Amino acid sequence: MDKPYEPISCAIHDEFLALASLRRSCELTVVLADGSEETVRGLIADVYTREGAEYLQLRDGPTFRLDQIRALDGKALV
Repeated sequence: MDKPYEPISCAIHDEFLALASLRRSCELTVVLADGSEETVRGLIADVYTREGAEYLQLRDGPTFRLDQIRALDGKALV
């Protein structure tokens, strides 16, 4: 994704951190590089910052920039 990172709200960031701490499975709807959306399910392994952008890594799965995530457990984030 070539777009500049758009920070997400602190409340949403806190939700991701809480799910990671609780080791609770969640469902994420994310925007892919081609603009399509995909829904993935998994455990959040890490939420971190790298080169000015924030990321979420699923355990045994992909990593997403937080501004690519459109919904968490069916609830729209934008």
